[in-house]
Amino acid sequence: MKLKLVIFDLDGTVVENSYDWPAIRKELGVPAGSILAYLDTLPEPQKSRKYALLRRYEKEQTENSVLKEGVREFLSWLAAAGVSRALVTNNSLDNTRHLLEKFDLQFDLVLTRESGLHKPAGTPFLKVMEKFGVKAAETAVVGDTNYDLLAAREAGIDLVFILKSSMTPEGLEGAVLVENFAGIRKELEKRLLI
Repeated sequence: MKLKLVIFDLDGTVVENSYDWPAIRKELGVPAGSILAYLDTLPEPQKSRKYALLRRYEKEQTENSVLKEGVREFLSWLAAAGVSRALVTNNSLDNTRHLLEKFDLQFDLVLTRESGLHKPAGTPFLKVMEKFGVKAAETAVVGDTNYDLLAAREAGIDLVFILKSSMTPEGLEGAVLVENFAGIRKELEKRLLI
């Protein structure tokens, strides 16, 4: 089956930044699992205070983010091949808009945490596939963490590319580990998907 849709993560995938997630989780008091899922369970005013702290860290990283090498060319190549490009991020709409404008990037659909859907659940990916009318077998995911892989698996998507870094996490069995976007293109061409 030909590839019809690629779903991208934002932070650590499309843009490079240096979140210290263990320290942020500790400061927010997140015991385990998804930060957003944990924050959403908190009563007010604790919930608002902790979200404000998270937004402060995100804004700082957004300001210091740089575009990953090769992403612009890869997006253009997909567009020329008629493949839809979606961005699914747990980051906020404000930060996402800022980054897309800063780097002049275009996606066919952008889904942020304000949708109420966030990874590692598969629901944001299912929503995107529904919007484009494509099947899981016609979809690939590009991310940098096991949250991207877990969301893809829950949505039934088998083809998951994880961009390797010095902090590539464990638990990525079944994902295709690649160095860069040129590596993803090479894999897609080798598999005759584009």
